[in-house]
Amino acid sequence: MRRGQRDSGGTPPYIPCMSQSLPDPLEQWFSSRGWTPRRHQMDMLAAARSGDHALLGAPTGAGKTLAGFLPTLADLIDSPGGGLHTLYVSPLKALAVDVRRNLLTPIEEMDLPIRVETRTGDTPSDRKARQRARPPEILLTTPESLSLLLSYPDSFLMFAQLRTVIIDEVHAFATQKRGDLLSLSLARLQAINPALRRVALSATVADVDAYRAWLAPDGDINSVTPVIGEQGADPNVAIFIPEGRIPWSGHSGKYAAKQVMAEIERRQTTLIFCNTRGLAELIFQELWTANDANLPIAIHHGSLSVEARRKVENAMAAGKLRALVATASLDLGVDWGNVDCVIQMGAPKGSSRLLQRIGRANHRLDCPSEAILIPGNRFEYLEARAALDAVEAGERDADDFRPGSLDVLAQHVMALACAAPFREEELLSEIRSATPYSALTDDAFANVLHFIEGGGYALRAYDRFKRLTHEADGTWRVSHPRFIQQHRLNAGIIVDQPVLDVRFANGRKLGTVEEGFAATLRPGDSFFFSGTALEVVRMDLTDLIVRATSKQARIPTWGGTRMAMSTRLADRVRHFLAEPEEWYRFPDDVRDWLEVQKYRSALPEPGQLLIETFPHEGRHYLVCYSFEGWNAHQSLGMLLTRRMDAQGLMPLGFVSNDYALAVYGLKPVTDPQSLFSADILDHEFVEWVEQSSLLKRAFRDVAVIAGLIERQHPGKRKTGRQVTFSTDLIYDVLRKYQPDHLLIKAAWADARARMTDVGRLGDLIDRASATMLHIDLERVSPLAVPVLILIGREQVAQTAAEDALLIEAEALVAEAMRTD
Repeated sequence: MRRGQRDSGGTPPYIPCMSQSLPDPLEQWFSSRGWTPRRHQMDMLAAARSGDHALLGAPTGAGKTLAGFLPTLADLIDSPGGGLHTLYVSPLKALAVDVRRNLLTPIEEMDLPIRVETRTGDTPSDRKARQRARPPEILLTTPESLSLLLSYPDSFLMFAQLRTVIIDEVHAFATQKRGDLLSLSLARLQAINPALRRVALSATVADVDAYRAWLAPDGDINSVTPVIGEQGADPNVAIFIPEGRIPWSGHSGKYAAKQVMAEIERRQTTLIFCNTRGLAELIFQELWTANDANLPIAIHHGSLSVEARRKVENAMAAGKLRALVATASLDLGVDWGNVDCVIQMGAPKGSSRLLQRIGRANHRLDCPSEAILIPGNRFEYLEARAALDAVEAGERDADDFRPGSLDVLAQHVMALACAAPFREEELLSEIRSATPYSALTDDAFANVLHFIEGGGYALRAYDRFKRLTHEADGTWRVSHPRFIQQHRLNAGIIVDQPVLDVRFANGRKLGTVEEGFAATLRPGDSFFFSGTALEVVRMDLTDLIVRATSKQARIPTWGGTRMAMSTRLADRVRHFLAEPEEWYRFPDDVRDWLEVQKYRSALPEPGQLLIETFPHEGRHYLVCYSFEGWNAHQSLGMLLTRRMDAQGLMPLGFVSNDYALAVYGLKPVTDPQSLFSADILDHEFVEWVEQSSLLKRAFRDVAVIAGLIERQHPGKRKTGRQVTFSTDLIYDVLRKYQPDHLLIKAAWADARARMTDVGRLGDLIDRASATMLHIDLERVSPLAVPVLILIGREQVAQTAAEDALLIEAEALVAEAMRTD
């Protein structure tokens, strides 16, 4: 079968359980707990004993992690021996720590001589050195830490006897740059030991064959056995609507804080998910204000210090917390059996994400998980309802596999060069065995090598970019030992925004805030962080020194790409609008909203693009209802205002959410079709991206990943300003003298896919040319209210301003809902 080719029929076959027996200690351990191994656990053992790679799709609570490790435990019981046997790779440090804690329980209860250790960026350096010299039988790590291990000469010895690699929560990173790095690392491990078995685990894989192709060496999906676990009890999921009404705008669900606190009081432990770190800080403060019973609640997100996160994780594992407010930092795999309810604040954005988060409750296959969704506004209610329907229908969000990124490839090649010199043709063959790079051309690979060799044509005069040397015998080697240290200090795929450490005067670190937010602060200003109100004492190049305060404080902001509603949820919402017979399921105020919209204007059919134009308070508005997500709408807003300006329509600005885009100006738009013509992506889009900061931001990220720019020097860390300044200078040079440079191309790919969501933007433009329905109204429509209310709310509003905005919103609603 050719690389990436799929079995006919699409759906993987049922894999019967082969007759397999467990070693006596495992049999006795299961019996002592009153358990019988599940069918999919035994099927994973059968696949291992057949020497096959395996992909397990099983719901949370089905013993998925144990299924992945069962062959390892059985093998180590039957054939104990030194050396690294199994490598476990997870997307999160917290997951590795949690799995170690849970894996040690059966090992200790069976009294097995098996060492289990974790290796992440938080692992002390002395332990890292010991692990390379005397590795444990089972090592739990992340893609970045694995890549660093492969950069050492002793990696060939360390991984020579490696039997199995287990990839947990594979859906969380396979389609992203971290997945590219892991796929390349797997190719290297397979080259070191061709008998290596690959295993991947997930609860939410939509396209099993696509993941089998990603997992398999050379993309041969027939070498990967699909194992499908039995389905558990259907979850109990409710949409919570306090007092029977849903706000017109907002996305936090904070209006329900008292009711959420009541849910916390009547349950053992509640996990409360928010889509952003800023929202998590906001919701924690709202809940703390409503926490009259003074229950122990905490907060967890990726910007908090390692110590703060570990303290919270341990408290949850020990059952000491009644509630934890968290972001995506905890929606993967962490097994806390005492969680009996999950609450999602705001819209879930995707059925797979919702299912993953629901699965954090109960963690028992035969018990239904309980979850509550709290929509932030009326559109979010429709999205929440669509997500519930998708979960009930077993529908998962589609995953977008794409060719591997060249900046990641450059980092990987440098890592391998740090371990040993290599020959070009041999390494290219190894790299092509990784499915994301299976179509890598000779020329593209040569460009990567020459980039590492000297930085490219425009940078060839600078010695600091000459990291590789091509020897006369045809081998490539690292030019100087300092580049090896430089690589190990700076390797990694996750490029954070420039940050400052938040510290108390005694040096204790609380976490990090982005430089952009820190720049808005002055001594005496206050902000909430880690659930505490902090006052700024002073600021230096790398630190924000704070002290606790009782003063009023604001919520920090974090940049980055927002999660957009998935395309499948967007399709379901569009169908809701076009199917009045479904509206009986909606609350009265949502149903009234849609009915008045249908009476006064129109509701778009699926696939149709509704455009409304109307005057309001001296301005002329155009509102586009496309449901393509905030990123695509932000990009379109920039493009439309440029085109409106060129047409003399005098645009003033735009505002958007996941569902709609509103553009406003001094002159009416009478021909929206001309604004949405397909050439907008060929002309205005390219010009806008090149003139905006988007391409420079994307270039900064790819330059850091590819190793062109250092984040850290020995003994000190560059500030975000220094990194940005360096990348901006190089960007300007390359744009002028080598516009076809590998990193410029990589930056364009990132800007298109990640920052502007050009794929969904293109779909929107295509739909506009064929299906646009333009309704010209005398005044604002009901459907436009949620997005128009956003105007004026971008700035941090004080209480008086909030009151004025509330009065303005009430007047807008009254005008929109009039039927005369």
